[in-house]
Amino acid sequence: MTTRDAEARAILKGNDRGGYTVPTAGLYPYQWNWDSVFAAIGFAEHDMDRAWTEIETLMSGQWPNGMVPHILFHKVDPSYFPGPDIWRGVGPIPSSGISQPPIAATFTRWLLEMDGTFEDRARALVPGLIDWHRWFMTWRNEGGAIVVTHPWETGRDNCPDWDGPFAAIEPEGIEDYYRRDTTHVVEEERPRRWDYDRYLYLVKLGAECGWDEAHLREITPFRVADPTMTFTLLRSTRDLRVLADRMDLPTDDLDDWITEMEGGSERLWNAELGTYDCLDIRSGQHTGVVSNASFLAWYAGVGGDRMQRHFDRIAGTTRYYVPSTDPVHPSYEPKRYWRGPVWAMMNMLIATGLHEAGHEDRAEALRVNTRDMIAENGFAEYFDPRDGAAAGGRNFTWTAAIWLAWASDSARRA
Repeated sequence: MTTRDAEARAILKGNDRGGYTVPTAGLYPYQWNWDSVFAAIGFAEHDMDRAWTEIETLMSGQWPNGMVPHILFHKVDPSYFPGPDIWRGVGPIPSSGISQPPIAATFTRWLLEMDGTFEDRARALVPGLIDWHRWFMTWRNEGGAIVVTHPWETGRDNCPDWDGPFAAIEPEGIEDYYRRDTTHVVEEERPRRWDYDRYLYLVKLGAECGWDEAHLREITPFRVADPTMTFTLLRSTRDLRVLADRMDLPTDDLDDWITEMEGGSERLWNAELGTYDCLDIRSGQHTGVVSNASFLAWYAGVGGDRMQRHFDRIAGTTRYYVPSTDPVHPSYEPKRYWRGPVWAMMNMLIATGLHEAGHEDRAEALRVNTRDMIAENGFAEYFDPRDGAAAGGRNFTWTAAIWLAWASDSARRA
């Protein structure tokens, strides 16, 4: 075990709150949905029982309608804003009112394939995972493309894809608020206040209607079909189908959803730019951004080699890749959250897709590039693509998990 391996294990242990991990102390004091699932694959390197517990704890917050929230507020911590009093979630555990990229079914399959002795625990999770996917297909499905009603739902909070849709929003009725994130991270690495006003306006719309999805579908000004959601849900549904078939559960709905999303992914294809990007349902316009989410097409099993030209071009642009926004885009900011920095966990998903699509050399080159970036700069939340400088939070759970599961030369890759 290398020094970095030991450090990564220590970060997971330090961020463990008993059944769930926080992304990092201080900045993010709760359980985040997809952060938690990435944590599970990190725990699997040395503690498979703890890996399963992570996903089980996440699923314990599932709402009656099937939605799994993006934040579970297990213990109230006044250091984070907006907290449960602002969100007013309606699930069994205080929570936010939106979801996050549904990678859990894929990672459940991976965990089970790593150690089949945990089949009973996987079997107990599958019905809830199916209900979660059904929620997406019922309420966030626009012709097979999966939409979000808040940027935080995608995990890509302030990427340039939202600039156009946000410009059409006038955030009325927002009370004065104090952002605590900028007390932990320098302001230049976080979203702008202009973004935050609109984030909170969308939270207000949801909370005021009790997160009534039928009502929100009609009234929200923000309804954007997104590659992150579409591609992760499609991939997870494929893996969920494998699990359901293994467990002799019905697969007809899953088959229908897969077919629908395979077709719906074409709605995200921007022929003019030659990329998958977001589609603003309200305006009918593509957002015109090549992002790291665009390259999740391989992970979803769609698009063939459509994205290869952009991938090779961008990989040769910066020392570390894949930047969250194409460096030639006018809104590229290499240190500001999702407007430019490299995210190790996105690289793992992209590399997984590259490998499965037959691009083994590109997949391995991306792993090595990510390995070197982390080895030289530590377990940061994200990294400057120009020199790998650490940015955002430090001692970050999902970066440590990705190191143990994929980036390290000694990783036990799923």
